[in-house]
Amino acid sequence: MEKLIAIAQKMRERAHAPYSHYTVGAAILTSAGKIIGGCNVESSSYGLTCCAERVALFRAVAAGHSSFKALAVATENGGSLCGACRQVVWDLCGNIPIIITDKNGKIKKTTSADLLPDAFDQTKLK
Repeated sequence: MEKLIAIAQKMRERAHAPYSHYTVGAAILTSAGKIIGGCNVESSSYGLTCCAERVALFRAVAAGHSSFKALAVATENGGSLCGACRQVVWDLCGNIPIIITDKNGKIKKTTSADLLPDAFDQTKLK
């Protein structure tokens, strides 16, 4: 988990956040043992902004991965995942451990089920 957290922290340096100045890095651990990072990328049309968690997951899916073991998120102050990211994490990963860290290395451990209780997913579409 230390390497996963370190990559998430490193990804913050690559963030494109000229509007909020709130840099976020994320790293997803695939079931194959690969770690793929992502950072937030803001747009002047705020709704087009993409969060670091989704960037990491989308990069992993684009690289052919479909099974995930853990996610690390690094922010300035230990901020948690937004609602959209919680849903995407649930849809792509199910219930996985999520580690949230701040700029000082303080760590909070949670799970995607704790962040999105009674989640809506494909089982509700039947």
